[in-house]
Amino acid sequence: MKKLLMLALLGVFVSGALMAQSAYITFNRDYYHLLDRYEILKGDFNPYFHSGIKPYRRDDVAPFLTSLNSDGLNRVDQFNLQYLKNDNWEFVDEETDKSNNPLWNTIYSKPSDFYFHRDDVFDVHVNPVIYFRGGSDSNQDEMNFRNTRGVVLRGSIDRKVGFYTYFTSNEVIFPSWTSDYARHNGAVPGEGFWKPYGDNGYSYFSARGYVTAQVSKHISAQMGHDKNFVGEGYRSMILSDFSNAYMFFKLNTRVWKLQYTNLWAQMNADVFLNGNGRPTDGRYPKKWFSMHRLGMNLGKRFNLGVFESVMANQADWSYYNPVIFFRWVEHQLGTPDQVMVGTDFKWNFAKSMQLYGQFALDEFVFGEFFGIDGKNSSRNKHGLQVGYKYIEVFNIPHLDLQLEYNQARPYTYQEKQEYQAYTNYRTPLTNPRGANFREMISIVRYQPLPKLSLNFTGVYHYYGADPDEETNMGGDLLKNRLQGTDGLGLYGHTIGQGVENKMMVGSLTASYMLRHNLFLDLGHSYRRRTAQDLDSPEVTNYSQLSLRVNIGREDYNY
Repeated sequence: MKKLLMLALLGVFVSGALMAQSAYITFNRDYYHLLDRYEILKGDFNPYFHSGIKPYRRDDVAPFLTSLNSDGLNRVDQFNLQYLKNDNWEFVDEETDKSNNPLWNTIYSKPSDFYFHRDDVFDVHVNPVIYFRGGSDSNQDEMNFRNTRGVVLRGSIDRKVGFYTYFTSNEVIFPSWTSDYARHNGAVPGEGFWKPYGDNGYSYFSARGYVTAQVSKHISAQMGHDKNFVGEGYRSMILSDFSNAYMFFKLNTRVWKLQYTNLWAQMNADVFLNGNGRPTDGRYPKKWFSMHRLGMNLGKRFNLGVFESVMANQADWSYYNPVIFFRWVEHQLGTPDQVMVGTDFKWNFAKSMQLYGQFALDEFVFGEFFGIDGKNSSRNKHGLQVGYKYIEVFNIPHLDLQLEYNQARPYTYQEKQEYQAYTNYRTPLTNPRGANFREMISIVRYQPLPKLSLNFTGVYHYYGADPDEETNMGGDLLKNRLQGTDGLGLYGHTIGQGVENKMMVGSLTASYMLRHNLFLDLGHSYRRRTAQDLDSPEVTNYSQLSLRVNIGREDYNY
C-alpha cells in the first residue's frame, strides 16, 4: 500500500510539473520577523502567501518584497529590504546587488551565493553552512561550544521542479539544561539521533531535503524531509519546528482568499535506547500523521484558520483523502487514533499591531468540557495560545515587541494507545514543555543600525512535573495517558499538578551582520528554576560568542 502511495505521489511531480517552482526559505525566527513586520506595517494582508503555514516559498516572497514601496524608508529599512531581495534575487523582478570583487569572477559574484549557475534549464545555488560557538555555563566545568560544518544547495530543473538539500556535521556541548532535556528524552531537540562526544558532548548529522513542483496554477506540491510550522507565534500549539525533520508530502492549494494545506507525514514513534540512554541501531517503529488546514482571509486584516489532524500507529488509505473529516474516518475504521481539531487566527486590528492565537482541542466530552458533570476532567484536554505584536513601539523606529501566552492542560497530546502521542523521535511536535504548563513569553527586538540587531527574550514557565517515573501527572508526552494515573481519578486535574515548578529564562543577544548571512553573535542567558523538591533555586548563567554562516541563530528558551 505504501509503495503504491509513493508511486502516486511521484506521479504528481512527473505529470504535474507545469510551472515555475522554487525552494522554501528555511524557517528562521529572525528572518521571518522581517517579513512579518513589513506586512503588519502595511496593514493589509499580502496577496502572495498566507503566513499561517511556514515556511514560505521564495518565489512567493519575492513579489511581496517588490510590492513594498521603498520611497521614504530610513537606512535600516532600506538595508533590510535590500538584504531580503538579495537573498531571493533569482525571483525578484528588478536588479539586485552584485559583489564588487568576486573570486575568479565566480565565487560570490552575488552577495548571497558562494556559487550559482543559472540558465534556461538548470538553476543551482550552493552555500557553506558554518556555526562556531564558544562560551561558558556556570553549571559546567568545561567550555561550552558548537562546531557545525556543512553545505546547503537549492535550485530547479526546467523551472518546473525545485529541489533543496542541507547537510551538516555537528559536535556540540549544550547548555546544562538542554543536555538534561536530551538525556531525559534520548534525543537532541530538533535533531534526534546522536552519538556521545567526549564526556558531556553530542555528535550528530543533520540532513534535510525535498523536491517541489507546481501541479497546476493554484496547487503546489512538496515531498521530502523537513519541518513545518503552523501559526504566527514564537511557539505553536498545533505543529512546530521543535522536533526532528520527518518525511512528508504536502499540497498547498491557493484559490481566491483561501489557502488549503494537506500534510501527510511518516514519523518516528519511538527510539531504541541502550543502558546509557543513547539511541542504538534498529528499525525504529513508525507512526503516521495527517493534517489539513483551511486558511481564510476575511476582509483585508483578519485571517481565520481551521484544522484537523490525526496521529495513527499504522497507515491507512482513508486518511490520505484530502477532503474528508478525519473524525468520521476514525469512527468508520473503529480505531482510537489521536484526532485533534482547532483553529488559529491573526488580526491586524490597528496600525502596527496584530493579535494572534490558536486553540487545539485534543478530546471533547460536552459535560466534562463545560464542567457540568465535574470540574477539571482528565479528558478536558486542549492547548491555547494568545499573542500580541506591536511594530515600532511608540513610533520608535525598529523597536518591536511581541507578547505571547501559551498553556496546555494535563494529558493534552498524550494518548492511551501505543505510538499515537503528539511526538516525533521522542520530542514534542508542539511546545517543548509538552503539556501541564502555562507559559508567558516577551520578545523585544531593536535594530539601531543596519547591521546590528538586539534581541531580548524572556520566558516564564509554570508547570507540573512527575514525582517519579511511574507516576503520570500529564506533562510528559512519552507516557501513556492511562498509565501511572492510579488513584488520581477522573476529575480535579489542574495545570501545575504534580511537583510544582517555576522557571524563568532571560536571554539578551546582539547580532552583527559582517556580510550577507555572515553573523557574529554575543549573548548571555540567565535561567532560574524553583520547585517543591528543590531546597534552593537552581540558577544558571550562560554566555556565548558565535560566528555563523547561512544558518539561523540557536536559542534554548525552555
